[in-house]
Amino acid sequence: MRFLPLLAAPLLAWMPLTLSAVAAPKKPAHTDVAAPKPLGTMKNWSAFSAGSGKTIVCYLVGRPVKTLPEHVTRGRIAANVTHRPGENTYNTVNFQLGYDAKAGSSADLTIDGKKYELFTAKQGAWAADAATDKTVTVALSKGKEAVIKAVSEHNNASTDTYSLDGFAQALELIDKACNVKR
Repeated sequence: MRFLPLLAAPLLAWMPLTLSAVAAPKKPAHTDVAAPKPLGTMKNWSAFSAGSGKTIVCYLVGRPVKTLPEHVTRGRIAANVTHRPGENTYNTVNFQLGYDAKAGSSADLTIDGKKYELFTAKQGAWAADAATDKTVTVALSKGKEAVIKAVSEHNNASTDTYSLDGFAQALELIDKACNVKR
């Protein structure tokens, strides 16, 4: 037993080095994702770009001017239009509902009296295809007001109203940043 301290001392001296090497945090992997660059804000809409070259993404974001029912806690509520030239996708329309939509339901989007049906998944609503995305984007750029109605997984209906003031100008900014011709 008297040799135990002699044997333990080298082991104890070695252990902190091993533990500190194992416990040392790893450096994060380098990514090419750049922070969003603001392109401008026009009334109710803000335009951004991120990345460059084949990874560039350009998008605009707007918040509703009115949400119903009032005084109900919801998550993020916003409308977005996104261009991803490197993926050959343009005018992708997405409405963030702020809650999980009822499974299998659709959302009704009305732009100045013209109706569009969007499919829902989780907390969002989207157009069914690229042609509808483009049609909705053009209608948003020419419209005055957009209203989206959806139903939550708990069967609660919501209505979000967006003023389209500034949408066309924000769309021009993302078109220019992503080299989209109209």
